[in-house]
Amino acid sequence: MRLIHHFLLALVLCFAAAAPAMASDTEKKVELQLVRNADGAFATVALQFALPDQIEDALNKGVALYFVQEAQIISERWYWRDKTAKKTTRYLRVSYQPLTRRWRLHVSSMPLTDAGAVTSLGQSFDSLDEVMLVVKRVRNWKIASADELSNDVDYLVKFNFRLDSSQLPRIFQFTPFNNEGLNLQIRSQLPLPEASAQ
Repeated sequence: MRLIHHFLLALVLCFAAAAPAMASDTEKKVELQLVRNADGAFATVALQFALPDQIEDALNKGVALYFVQEAQIISERWYWRDKTAKKTTRYLRVSYQPLTRRWRLHVSSMPLTDAGAVTSLGQSFDSLDEVMLVVKRVRNWKIASADELSNDVDYLVKFNFRLDSSQLPRIFQFTPFNNEGLNLQIRSQLPLPEASAQ
């Protein structure tokens, strides 16, 4: 029965894949703010995008979706390849509970699996809009400790937000589903400021 459910959902997504994605590149925006002080480096992120129809449809049908937020701190070197000083990742899982009609968001610093969800921070919401407000905003996210950074090195912070399509059920990972709608990704980068006195 579960296989039939996945097949029907895949069929729906196949037809949806033929339509243009709701979130075009011009609608995907990110505001990235960086702060560096005696405690380390912190990022505040505000994302702006619309979920493609096929992603929202999958969510409403009970398919859990996984998102990844990555912050990579790079020291640029003219004489050699750039060096990654620190990489910090947040994993998010959004799911709908049909019995309770509640939305659930799990956030973890480790990849989320069914077994690993117990170690994550979980929150419940009344609507998908409420969940996505939290997914799209991160405040004072610590991306590096002070002792992981050097005061005499210039750093660049690369931020990446994406839908982890590898976590989708296998039936969605075949070719008509690897399209722009299921390839949601937003990137930005900024120089890391010098450490403030505070």
